Amino acid sequence: MALMITDECINCDVCEPECPNDAISPGEEIYIIDPGLCTECVGHFDEPQCQQVCPVDCIPLDPERPETKEQLLKKYHLITAA
Repeated sequence: MALMITDECINCDVCEPECPNDAISPGEEIYIIDPGLCTECVGHFDEPQCQQVCPVDCIPLDPERPETKEQLLKKYHLITAA
């Protein structure tokens, strides 16, 4: 699954630089994650780095975007091949 940022986000700016796929960017009110670029850090790290640094724990899995580890790895290969 891609990750998402909930409205508990405090705009602390620690997640954005941690994303190896540049999937996180400032939104109108809170940071947002581009699900087309989010691989949950599969291919880069063992765990999602944004979740590791978030001080308010507001980055859960997006239940509307289920993806298997294999799908995330395929997306990682597509993103990094460019």
